[in-house]
Amino acid sequence: MAGAQRIYKQKIRATKTLEKVFRAMELIAASRIGKARDRALGQDPYTQALTRSIATVAAHAHEDHPLIKERTDTNRVIVFIVTSDRGMAGAYSSSILRESERLIAQLKEDGKDPVLYVSGRRGASYFRFRDIPVEHSWTGESDKPSDETSFEIAREFLSRFLADADEGGVSELYMIYTQFVSMVTQTVEVRRMLPLQIVDGDSSIDTDSEPLYEFEPSGQKVFDELLPMYVSQRIHSVMLMSAASELAARQQAMHSATENAGDLIESYTRLANNARQAEITTEITEIISGADSLGKS
Repeated sequence: MAGAQRIYKQKIRATKTLEKVFRAMELIAASRIGKARDRALGQDPYTQALTRSIATVAAHAHEDHPLIKERTDTNRVIVFIVTSDRGMAGAYSSSILRESERLIAQLKEDGKDPVLYVSGRRGASYFRFRDIPVEHSWTGESDKPSDETSFEIAREFLSRFLADADEGGVSELYMIYTQFVSMVTQTVEVRRMLPLQIVDGDSSIDTDSEPLYEFEPSGQKVFDELLPMYVSQRIHSVMLMSAASELAARQQAMHSATENAGDLIESYTRLANNARQAEITTEITEIISGADSLGKS
């Protein structure tokens, strides 16, 4: 019995240490989630303004641009997968990777050739372990992406989409990431980012009317400036949204882990007390038995 009590006390000490770690990680995630959420949601007005500007040009300039044209000269397709650098975030990365496997299988079934790009160490190690080639990966900034990294990713994708087929050009760009809905809800999203589909809810833009604007130097020049900006901003928004989702998922996971550790400590404490009571009972029984033996002798 003494050995059982000692084992339970060791388990209690170890679980209390883990509980402190989980609690610290929960507090860190909680302290950062507010800023990450504000950064992610704060991009919406800028993206909407860009969308309205592009919709105006598209409606009145009647210009064409490579970023909004379907390509049929290549079957290569970029799949950009946004995961986390660290674990302890519940099913955050595993849900994204599961959806990635589904999309890759669907693209191959459709005769496409997926080219993988990955953000986050979890995704990079996942595909490396399975010997699945990854064109390029970015790590170290999953929960706090910098503007420089986001725009570097955007430049890489734009150059691949605008390149000739024999120079590695691609026909589409898909992004798999986690959409931040609320602190308790984050959903995996699959979006086709390229070629662009200009959609805007502004009913004041009448595409059947005569052009109301003149563009200097030309509508094509405006497109050349606005569309790359729009793509870069969309990718940056996705990275910020994923960071907010990762922190929210980690806070939830660590909160649950802290509660589970507390429940486990209570269970071990109860078992340790039972073992202690059994040990005391055994000792009393031995003393009484010894006293009876002496009395009879």
